[in-house]
Amino acid sequence: MKKKRLFENIVHGVFLVLGLVTVGFVLLITVYLILSGIPAIREIGILDFLLGKEWASTAAKPSYGILPFILTSVYGTAGAILLGVPIGFLTALYLAKLAPKKIKSVMGSAVSLLAGIPSVVYGLVGMIVLVPVVRKLFHLPDGASLFAAIIVLAVMILPSIIKVSITALEAVPKEYEDASLALGATPVETYFHVSVPAARSGIAAAVVLGVGRAIGEAMAVMMVAGNVANMPSLFGSVRFLTTAIASEMSYSAGLQRQALFSIALVLFLFIMLINAVLNFFLKRDKES
Repeated sequence: MKKKRLFENIVHGVFLVLGLVTVGFVLLITVYLILSGIPAIREIGILDFLLGKEWASTAAKPSYGILPFILTSVYGTAGAILLGVPIGFLTALYLAKLAPKKIKSVMGSAVSLLAGIPSVVYGLVGMIVLVPVVRKLFHLPDGASLFAAIIVLAVMILPSIIKVSITALEAVPKEYEDASLALGATPVETYFHVSVPAARSGIAAAVVLGVGRAIGEAMAVMMVAGNVANMPSLFGSVRFLTTAIASEMSYSAGLQRQALFSIALVLFLFIMLINAVLNFFLKRDKES
């Protein structure tokens, strides 16, 4: 018994240390971004930085306004969620409750494969296939646009939404569905009115993961969005917060480099805010 208790204490200690290491990394990243990002915001001015409409970091008189990047990231993420969540949710519901075993196995493997494709491959396919289609379909001078980025992001968030939603739906106790069926509800009514509400927190977690994937993507959107610091328009070339950092960090110096760290800080705080808001509503739903 003493050996068993000692072993359990050791395992508990190891898990505690690993958990503290994870929290420590988050705190370390947070402190580093704050220390690196605050000086540029202080020098530029927080209003000029956040609300400025012009980014010209290499001009003779440089401007460091990131409002176009913020709005582009918001619009791109919102568009990807509006497209990807319904498709991912309905696909997950079909695979979890309606699909035959063979179809579920094949489609499950396809979803896993979709999750394993590197971002640069999504961007390459979007640049070669999607961008020319958008250009011809809408008669544009260039198909690299916010619209193309939204479609690519919607496809990229599907695996996260589908896999987590399937896990949540399959965790719903079968007794709930049996009781609904016994009361005369059809299987489809049972799934939408019983299974889905019971799995609501898990589905919401899937949406949170999708938001994080969409707003944090850089390489794919850089290849299909045009990477130009314009105010966002659906069929215009745009630049996201992530691509602003990735495209200039290699040759930046001085205030320009500090401003890029400030963009990273804004992006980090933006993601933290979204997660905090969604978790607040999830906890409130559970308590109610």
